[in-house]
Amino acid sequence: MTARAKTDIYHLDLSDAIWLAAPGAAPDDRIEIAHLDGGAVALRNPADPNGTVLRYTAAEWAAFMNGVHDGEFDTPMTGDRP
Repeated sequence: MTARAKTDIYHLDLSDAIWLAAPGAAPDDRIEIAHLDGGAVALRNPADPNGTVLRYTAAEWAAFMNGVHDGEFDTPMTGDRP
């Protein structure tokens, strides 16, 4: 499995993708991901499965996941959000 270029992953057919989401959350409260060839990942809102699908290369996804594990996104939300 080789890493896919950003332009390549936007040309992939996702009709057979297996979408994964955290259990227990309502579709309006979660996201879904699908693992693609070469370590790429697709991300969508399950409340709108035919809407926009974001796609990330293996390197982009790894950088995001490393940030999650390192607590880079643990800043409390402000404003009118819960």
